[in-house]
Amino acid sequence: MAQLEPIAQGVLAWLNDERRPGATNAGVVVDDDGLTVVDALLAPSHAQQLLGELDGLGRPVKRLVLTTSHLAHVGGSGVFTLPGVYGTAQVSAHMDQPPNLDGCCRLYPDDAADIGQIADTLTRPVTHTVNEGAWISPAAVAVPISGELAENLVVQVPSAGVVFAGAMASFGVTPMAATGDPAAWADALDQIIEWGEIIVPGHGPVGGETEARELQDYLRACVAAASSGGSLPAGPWDGWSGRHYDEANIERARLLAAGEDEPPTALLALLGLN
Repeated sequence: MAQLEPIAQGVLAWLNDERRPGATNAGVVVDDDGLTVVDALLAPSHAQQLLGELDGLGRPVKRLVLTTSHLAHVGGSGVFTLPGVYGTAQVSAHMDQPPNLDGCCRLYPDDAADIGQIADTLTRPVTHTVNEGAWISPAAVAVPISGELAENLVVQVPSAGVVFAGAMASFGVTPMAATGDPAAWADALDQIIEWGEIIVPGHGPVGGETEARELQDYLRACVAAASSGGSLPAGPWDGWSGRHYDEANIERARLLAAGEDEPPTALLALLGLN
């Protein structure tokens, strides 16, 4: 289940109470001209539930910001038919390609039926490419950042001290770093912490510096395990869901350290591609 919760004045979050990969969150910023929505959830039916709640705010959705191109965060974008869609150049290029629905069903088996809806309600292409930090509404700033992908976006609401980190934060749920750069992601979290005291992640409950530091420690532990050939030590992540991502995250760090920008074989196995 998910529900719309106030975070600060004019700032809300659509929070999924399940703590597992694919159970994603979204953000909402209220301006006089309309709403800015951050991320579009995994599937059209999930996005429809969010839109139903937004109807009660009495303002149109004017902007949809995609923090990544990974389907867990953009699969419901086709439901948002009218707003401008904001993303980085990399996200734009990915959104112009057909989604890998079979692979996504393997990653998120609990949501396979909902993912199938995407074949009928196609995802939206990016209409506004964000190459540098910019105000996209009177209250919201979209800022490119690197980590989960080479080119992610996050949305700041400076007046409220809120950061919608989207795919760049995962609290209580193991992140998927296998197509990004775990070391760069860990470093980027320092910046996200500086941008706001309240961090709304793409997965998990709302947090702040403590939760972001735990994520940072996990990512750096993956990099260290890749270097040493060992395994992850004990840590806060021991209780996280999605720990089957560990192998792919560590392998990705090992490949990047060797100068190989390739998908990990462990990721291909998760997607059913090998």
